[in-house]
Amino acid sequence: MSDTTMPRGGISRIVAASLIGTTIEWYDFFLYGSAAALVFNTLFFPSADPLVGTLIAFVTYAIGFAARPLGGVVFGHFGDKIGRKKLLVVSLLMMGGATFAMGLLPTYDNIGVWAPILLTVLRLVQGFALGGEWGGAVLIVSEHGGDKNRGFWASWPQAGAPGGNMLATGVLALLAAFQSEAAFQSWGWRVPFLLSGLLVLIGLWIRVSVSESPVFLEAQARAEAAAEQGAKEKAPVIEVFRRSWREVLSAIGTRFGENISYYIITSFILVYVTAHLDLPKSTALNAVLIGSAVHFVTIPAWGALSDRIGRRPVTLFGSVGMAVWAFVFFGLVDSTSFPVITLAVTVGLLLHGAMYGPQAAFISEMFDTKVRYSGASMGSQLASILAGALAPIIAVELLKDYESSVPISLYLCAAAVITTITVAVTRETRGRDLARSRDEEDEAAAHAPAVTAGDPA
Repeated sequence: MSDTTMPRGGISRIVAASLIGTTIEWYDFFLYGSAAALVFNTLFFPSADPLVGTLIAFVTYAIGFAARPLGGVVFGHFGDKIGRKKLLVVSLLMMGGATFAMGLLPTYDNIGVWAPILLTVLRLVQGFALGGEWGGAVLIVSEHGGDKNRGFWASWPQAGAPGGNMLATGVLALLAAFQSEAAFQSWGWRVPFLLSGLLVLIGLWIRVSVSESPVFLEAQARAEAAAEQGAKEKAPVIEVFRRSWREVLSAIGTRFGENISYYIITSFILVYVTAHLDLPKSTALNAVLIGSAVHFVTIPAWGALSDRIGRRPVTLFGSVGMAVWAFVFFGLVDSTSFPVITLAVTVGLLLHGAMYGPQAAFISEMFDTKVRYSGASMGSQLASILAGALAPIIAVELLKDYESSVPISLYLCAAAVITTITVAVTRETRGRDLARSRDEEDEAAAHAPAVTAGDPA
């Protein structure tokens, strides 16, 4: 599809709808992570040891990740069958409804063990919805945008992650600043969850107005024509593992270091600063808030750079940089100085952005249209279980056992090295025509005339 396929206003509306929707969904998802570190450990999982209560709270945090691959399979299947747009509306409703319900839950003191059980069920719904959100949001932008600027346009839904985190952290920081600790623990923590209901209504109003992906509609028309002639298609998820399992592994490896680094820098730091350094929670919240603001505005810049020099070089810069920064990061945080902690978080998120910005286009371009939603969702969500879900748990356990940040730095460095190796052996995808299958592209390349040094460009 050429860059002239859609007028600028059209792609801008698609990007706005995806960005606002992903921001709301990530707001909902990250809100739980922040609350797990700050209040859920005492209100829903009371324990004599604060770190043990936090660890249990983060286990339920991880359960949300466990549901994401299942959401990726279900949403991916129907997204490849009936379209991206319908599934994006469903995912937003599920996520918003679960988050709003969390704000109404009675605590452990009120209903005992049923409180953590209900919280865990709602967390599963959140994870299931988010498992289908990411693939649909980045695909509907990738498939609307042109080949030359896909990295830039597709990076905007990625900015929804720091946007949602910034929104969640900002609301919590605001409440913490104007409320007493007792009021925040009593009822103040519920406000951000209940606010989700209003945000979802805004997101739905915008999201229902966008058009379906033209690349998907073209592929659907071809599939219907083939079906009329007797051709039978396997389920997209079966096709993914039959023909694109290498791409799924590439997607997992590409996300591995990015996922782990993000949750350590934005979620685990809340535990580290409050429980290990004995600093007020506002120190970590405000540092993450400032870092997320920089992260939000620079992700599209990394996506645009990947349009110029390729997805691989930009991603490799981020992963190699993160492997080094893993050791610098905690040294700066240990200074207990707010400006220095903010610097550590901001640089960490800048390096994360170099991995995250090109990722939407990079992973989308790995798969053919008829399995793209399933393949992109499965690769990204399996990585979330192996990486993001376990990152805060492993980090808290390492801190609890060693009372030092060095093992956590080694863990973060190893994750970045895995991403570096994966991206180094994955072929470049920049400029791929998403309307053509990989087989069609390879066949066209095989029949293309050779270009010699004396031939015109």
